[in-house]
Amino acid sequence: MGLFKRARKPESTGQPMADEELATLLMQGEDMIEQLAQAHRAWGLGSADRWDLDQTTGTISWTFPDKVATAPAQILGSYSPTSQTWLWEWAKESILPGLSRDAGIVRDWAAAHGQDGLAQPKVDADEELAASLVALAVRITEATGFYRGPSGNSFVVITFGPVTLTAADGTTSTVKVEVG
Repeated sequence: MGLFKRARKPESTGQPMADEELATLLMQGEDMIEQLAQAHRAWGLGSADRWDLDQTTGTISWTFPDKVATAPAQILGSYSPTSQTWLWEWAKESILPGLSRDAGIVRDWAAAHGQDGLAQPKVDADEELAASLVALAVRITEATGFYRGPSGNSFVVITFGPVTLTAADGTTSTVKVEVG
């Protein structure tokens, strides 16, 4: 099964984690991604003029002609099509520890469930496997938003929480999405 292998649950239960359980988590994650993408498109995700991530505040922002959207953020990982690798952000020294908390949750979950491939800092991955890693991470962390941001020759995957929309006139509103 490659990266995803039959694994054992923590010693306290002694029950094996079946491949079917992992496949179910993956399907749930893929469904969550679809629902989240659809819900966040309503306020404009995917159509911003630019995006920025401020590590010091842990905030992602998207700039539109008529508004700015901001949200608390976590960096999951990055994918390089050139080297065909996925790198979990908990493994990058340049990322502040508070911004890689979700990536660490995935690593800890993987270690607890015997999914050693998910706990490795760098994974050989084509785009399809990278997408599967993101779907699993979204499901495991129960993320309420995710963004695939271009970053040079690669892309970075960021999860985010409630979105605050600030209109040009200064009025604000908050968008909170929950799927399940």
